[in-house]
Amino acid sequence: MDWGGFRFQDPAWLWAALLGPLVLMAAVLRERDQAARAVSFPGAARLLQVAPGLRVRLRHAPLVLTALALAAGAGALARPQHGTLREDVTTQGVDIVVALDVSGSMAAEDFQPRNRLTVAKDTVAEFVGRRKSDRVGLVVFAGRSLTKSPPTTDTAVLLRQLEDVRLEMLPDGTAIGSGLATSLTRLRRSQAKSRVVVLVTDGANNAGEIDPGTAADMAKAMEVRVYTILVGRGGRVPMPMKVQEFTGRIRTDVVMTEVQIDEGLLKRIAERTGGEFFRATDPESLRQIFDRIDKLEKSEIKLAAYRRYRELFPNVLAAAAALFAAAGLLWASGLRVVPG
Repeated sequence: MDWGGFRFQDPAWLWAALLGPLVLMAAVLRERDQAARAVSFPGAARLLQVAPGLRVRLRHAPLVLTALALAAGAGALARPQHGTLREDVTTQGVDIVVALDVSGSMAAEDFQPRNRLTVAKDTVAEFVGRRKSDRVGLVVFAGRSLTKSPPTTDTAVLLRQLEDVRLEMLPDGTAIGSGLATSLTRLRRSQAKSRVVVLVTDGANNAGEIDPGTAADMAKAMEVRVYTILVGRGGRVPMPMKVQEFTGRIRTDVVMTEVQIDEGLLKRIAERTGGEFFRATDPESLRQIFDRIDKLEKSEIKLAAYRRYRELFPNVLAAAAALFAAAGLLWASGLRVVPG
């Protein structure tokens, strides 16, 4: 039982529980007084070494049971109750969509010992795990965009969708405008007080039918803040490349490959929408960026706690009645508080 939820509705009745011990004490004192006044023969006590019988030993049983019955009755009158704690959680809410770049350049291995996409997925998973009271969605983009999960509070489902994200799941390219536009579509019907897109990319816009500037204007009109994160560095980076040998066997070599970035574009998107731009050059800086966003976009949570109480006095009252009945039966059977 959760003793923290136990209480007496009318605790003043507990003082009546003292009647039981007082009755028992009065009876014992009366018995001793009677025994002291009785005529005794000292020599007879040594001559008759007779052990007291069972009835003599149990002579106090009716009084003990009566005392317990009085205490239980007083406890019943005090109305013991047990309450189950219930909590209602209300939140102003933040709806967040993470737009994650899965283009080929996210395979770059400058985030040793793993590539950019693997580190980004792990960091997003940690971020999602901290947003238990908010709805979080996931959009991936490369040459085109795809919704992996609409905003949801079901963290387990979202993490399974995130785990399924991989390179080469979409046509190659970096359609930043399409990724942002698809994220905004997922937030279009949101009633949350705050709506946010976290855009994670490592390249420059080179694909898609929607211009990033147009998507940024859409976000501003919808009052959606966009936090942009540029992952990795530009220029020559180590990139795994598949090479076919003359024997036909395919092997993977890591070669230095030129990667284009557009830091200015991501800054303009963030500034246009009231968000912030971040630059992550290693796994630790990427985690710190998501920690920063986590602190910037906090929900205001209110807890309303109450208890629903269940009456326990019927059981206690039944126990008191049973004790009274047992005491009466023993008394009727001839057990008395008399000198032994």
